[in-house]
Amino acid sequence: MTDTLQKIKETAHLGNRQVISYESTDSTNSQAALLAKNGAPCGTVVLAEMQTHGRGRLERVWQSPPGTGLYFSLIWHSRLAPAHLAKTTLAAGLGLCNAIVESTGLSPLIKWPNDLLLDSKKVGGILSENCGKVQDKILVIIGVGLNVNTEQSAFAAELTEKASSLFISTDKRFNRGDILALVLKSIEFELKRLENGEIQQVLADFRKKDATVGRKMTWVTPEHKIVSGVSLGIDAEGLLRVQDRNGDVHEVLSGDLSIAG
Repeated sequence: MTDTLQKIKETAHLGNRQVISYESTDSTNSQAALLAKNGAPCGTVVLAEMQTHGRGRLERVWQSPPGTGLYFSLIWHSRLAPAHLAKTTLAAGLGLCNAIVESTGLSPLIKWPNDLLLDSKKVGGILSENCGKVQDKILVIIGVGLNVNTEQSAFAAELTEKASSLFISTDKRFNRGDILALVLKSIEFELKRLENGEIQQVLADFRKKDATVGRKMTWVTPEHKIVSGVSLGIDAEGLLRVQDRNGDVHEVLSGDLSIAG
């Protein structure tokens, strides 16, 4: 039996959760936002076999080869105070990371704030978007892209040295439904920990999976200033700290961040 969208939904055993699937769509985050504003409940999953305009952080394109990856968005009604909403991305990334550890035995790390790495190559990412209020909560769309059974030849030439997949790392093919079920369970577990006041515990667990600590970094700020230094990891607010050669410590709020070497 081929690993189709229908098989993904059947093997994920998602119970009464609403799952809306598309063979092809522009972006699951965009579709999820529209559906949520038209009444789709918290916990709804929007799943696609292929995205034509998959989006990553900083409006980068997320390549979505058909039939091999997981591309989905989770509709979430967050009880977090606005000051803590940015931590949703860190919690979701931690959940994704833990699910991959459990399902594959691999040891992925997280490049702040949202990239999942294996052997320093990107295998997955999170895109969380605040879409305004829904009743007394905040509507958050959490998009996940994960290269599951993607072969190296499926990536564009410029990504050959930057992208990987679970298949490339293990030489094994995985049931995408099983992976989806674990990822959803793990992400929702971490989101609930945040909302139950375990913010510092979530950040402490994130630090254990941090790919940047002690590594040389280059940060291009939103003002296009280049800061080079060493990562000190995240602080108590979940912001990444980079210490430059003069000893000054910079808090990274946004911008383009890369690990040197």
